[in-house]
Amino acid sequence: MMAKIKAGLISLRDLFATAWWIFLIAGIGFVVAFQFVEPAPPRHVVMTSGGESGAYYQFAKRYAAILARSGITLEVRTSEGSVQNLERLRSGEAQIGFVQGGVIEPVDESRIDEEPENWGLLSLGSMFYEPVWVFYQGETIERLSELRGKRIAIGQEGSGIRQLAQRLLEDNDVDFRQNTLPISGLDAAEELQQGRIDAAFIIAAEHAPVVQVLLRSPGIKLMNFSQSFAYERRYPFLTRLTMPQGVADLVLDIPPADTRVLAPTASLVVRDDLHPALQNLLLQAARQIHGKPGFFQTANEFPSYMDGMLPLSSEAERFFKSGPPFLQRYLPFWLAVLVDRLIVLLVPVIALLIPLLRVAPALYSWRVKSKVFRCYGELKFLEDDLKNHYDPARLAEYRQRLDALDEEAAELHVPLGFTDLVYTLREHVNLVRSILDKKERE
Repeated sequence: MMAKIKAGLISLRDLFATAWWIFLIAGIGFVVAFQFVEPAPPRHVVMTSGGESGAYYQFAKRYAAILARSGITLEVRTSEGSVQNLERLRSGEAQIGFVQGGVIEPVDESRIDEEPENWGLLSLGSMFYEPVWVFYQGETIERLSELRGKRIAIGQEGSGIRQLAQRLLEDNDVDFRQNTLPISGLDAAEELQQGRIDAAFIIAAEHAPVVQVLLRSPGIKLMNFSQSFAYERRYPFLTRLTMPQGVADLVLDIPPADTRVLAPTASLVVRDDLHPALQNLLLQAARQIHGKPGFFQTANEFPSYMDGMLPLSSEAERFFKSGPPFLQRYLPFWLAVLVDRLIVLLVPVIALLIPLLRVAPALYSWRVKSKVFRCYGELKFLEDDLKNHYDPARLAEYRQRLDALDEEAAELHVPLGFTDLVYTLREHVNLVRSILDKKERE
């Protein structure tokens, strides 16, 4: 047993001595490949949403629940809205956030040096429509310019609706500074119901409580944007939508007629250093959360890239074309990430090893045989010496040289597959010894 172990260790030593350069090249290849392997995704990320009563926050909590199933903790932080979300994303305080369309101008990638504050951020696509509801009291209004001189609630500082309302009102020559109030949500609804304001800009989903309350409030009307086509052309981030008659309440016939509203889309924005695997996980969650039909959208209309305010993530582009990564379709998230990293690491190393390992057996065989061939060289030299220059006075020297070769052959340590060479060598030593015996008798 000990002899077999010793022989095995010697074989391994010979193998390493022969192929050390292969291990060296493979090691260098491993180190080089490792530079291109993405680190494991973080287990904790921060998402900036909106107020606790808003859609952003409710959607963010659903994202957190889905990501938790894959072992990722999504910390949801409330905010004043899209503007604050952007600030947090740019500063690195958060890695993920919802941003309303129109909050920033579409990025022109050819002017990167002029818009550095938006670089470092990527879009995972538009997630849902955010209808702009303009509720009012009094005579019928179909144009924003008719709000001149009226008291208008436009949302809190830092909210996306405030920035959008300011832009639309100013483009309609409505005095933004004198006629607007920083009120939003249900507070704005109460003020409008009590008659303390004349109109309110609300941006919320159709099922949001504030929308449902105002749609059913006596004396409160929903503005029909008669110039919706013009707005859609002037503001690429806005989409013209139609709320069909009676869709909110068939019995009460709410709204009483087809009503045109405008809607930006809410984009899911991430920092460009967010791990690609997490981006894919977010997109899969987005498809579950936002892919259902609604008042204004068809099934699987979202997520999609509808607002070009930020460049689309390469991961999102691939997701929209071919769906989730192959491994994440069939394996748990952590296992898919592990296998993906191993593939990136091992494939180039294996590709490097295959041709090298094809050469290694030949080199190993040559190294083992070279030990035997060296003895054959000495034996051949002695045989020639006996045949051509035999000297009886050197008989003892000849026998000593043969005994030394026989002993060296017996002590050769070679793998079992090469032992036949050793026995053949010893037979040839005996053959030369018989030649010497014959010379001695002559």
